[in-house]
Amino acid sequence: MTGPAPPTFTPALGKAWLTPAYDAAIALLTRERVWRTALVSCIAPRRSMRVLDIGCGTGALLLAINDTEPNADLVGLDPDPAVLARARRKAEKRKARIAFVEGFFGDAALQHDWQPDVITSSLVFHQVPMAEKRRILSHAWGILPGGGRLVIADYGLQRTRLMRTLFRNTVQRLDGVADTTPNAEGVLPLLIEQAGFDGVREVKVYPTVTGSISIYSAHKP
Repeated sequence: MTGPAPPTFTPALGKAWLTPAYDAAIALLTRERVWRTALVSCIAPRRSMRVLDIGCGTGALLLAINDTEPNADLVGLDPDPAVLARARRKAEKRKARIAFVEGFFGDAALQHDWQPDVITSSLVFHQVPMAEKRRILSHAWGILPGGGRLVIADYGLQRTRLMRTLFRNTVQRLDGVADTTPNAEGVLPLLIEQAGFDGVREVKVYPTVTGSISIYSAHKP
């Protein structure tokens, strides 16, 4: 008798062989510097703040947070060993104190009694199925303390014909249609509310040549 199939993940650019090009592609095609800076500002890191980055990839967001507040307590979680290897090399090179953990959110072992003040994620939710979107948000609500915050940057509602066309011809060609379509239809704020979060708002929308990227903020009551 066999057990359940092991969980799988979508590589950073949709295909494992594209992983080495991830950082350059994101910087070139998504206006990363602009939305990443806004995302860090929305997180508002401070000394000793505990920040968990779900699907941290090559560590770009955590390194940006570290640049803003070197004394924040930062943990990055990702199931892809290839991107984590890159993240660790980048952090070591810059002498950034960031803990990287391999695994899926909810399954990977975080440090005992470590509870984040902020859970963040960037360009992850559009890659995962609806059931996984819901599971991640539910677990995020479960481990945050009262007053804890959720801050997400991802492809959201594609409001114009141009953004829908660009999204279809870039992101959906790489990551597929089934998982990405709910994001493009604007499902994320509703899912965040359904998970139990309050104060859900779309902070900013950034048009890019791959579609529009939104920043969402919410908190646990």
